[in-house]
Amino acid sequence: MPQTIRSVAVFCGTRPGTDPSHLAAARALGAGLAEAGIRLVYGGGGVGLMGAVAEGTVAAGGQVHGVIPEFLTRVERPYPDATELEVTASMHTRKTRMFELSDAFITLSGGLGTLDETVEIITWRQLGLHDKPIIILDIHGWAQSFLALVDSLIEQGFVDESHRRLYAIAPDVPAALAMLQRAPLPETAAPPERL
Repeated sequence: MPQTIRSVAVFCGTRPGTDPSHLAAARALGAGLAEAGIRLVYGGGGVGLMGAVAEGTVAAGGQVHGVIPEFLTRVERPYPDATELEVTASMHTRKTRMFELSDAFITLSGGLGTLDETVEIITWRQLGLHDKPIIILDIHGWAQSFLALVDSLIEQGFVDESHRRLYAIAPDVPAALAMLQRAPLPETAAPPERL
């Protein structure tokens, strides 16, 4: 019987957004991961959606592993109740560590940083550096502009249509958690030096 996902990196914003459904989804995702026995790996901040997903996980008795670059500790205010907090020297090291610590990835709502993390982890999968599941949570239509951009790039011949299979879209938190429960634990991942 294949092992199941044990830890998930969540990419999300340091702002809450204007629609309260994003904060609610972040808290629900954190609680859902905890209830499933899945460790949260995230950017370490205690503000916005980052803080909400960590709070939701801790409130439900789960494990939280934050990874934050030193220079952002003054901006994103590390979440004080994280089970473990790593302070890295750079953004690139943060992303590499989050990759190493995670069996799968979920993108919640967020801004440019969230998009950067999402595109990079999709690109690494496209390049064959890993085969870990990637789920994009489309809370209140947040992901529609990103998905439209991918569609446009496919139509223009810059992205192969098969690359849509590199990630899955979940309309809500229960759907994302169900996808995680069905996903087998990836057997191999690229050594960090290849990233």
